[in-house]
Amino acid sequence: MGSLAFESQTLSSETMAIDREEDIVHVRKRARMLAQARGFDAFACAALTTAASELARNVWVHGGGGQATLEELSDGNRFGIRMVFRDQGPGIADLERALQGGYSTARSLGLGLSGTRRLVEDFAIDTRPGEGTRVTITKWTRF
Repeated sequence: MGSLAFESQTLSSETMAIDREEDIVHVRKRARMLAQARGFDAFACAALTTAASELARNVWVHGGGGQATLEELSDGNRFGIRMVFRDQGPGIADLERALQGGYSTARSLGLGLSGTRRLVEDFAIDTRPGEGTRVTITKWTRF
């Protein structure tokens, strides 16, 4: 069975600094506002808001700060929100283990990455020890 693939167009883009703990809340609120404005249902809004919060917290706690870029997308049939979280921290030494869940270097439940991956349609991560981490997620409205 083939998948439907549409080329997406970026409608808007904004980058937010994650330099203080309070910035996590700002990223979370902006993600929720964009999702609501684009007609995401209540579950999708909650999923996107949770994902934004988790990833922004990872940037702050593990990466020592960084930035989040939030983009509104359209493929002509539906809207999407893509978020890119970047830091210049130590990177993730054992990515496979981190993606399994239950593993944390910060005394948390270790569900941030694995939980986020389950909340969105598209999830990509690029990390290199000593060079930082970049996580890109996308969530789409339903057809």
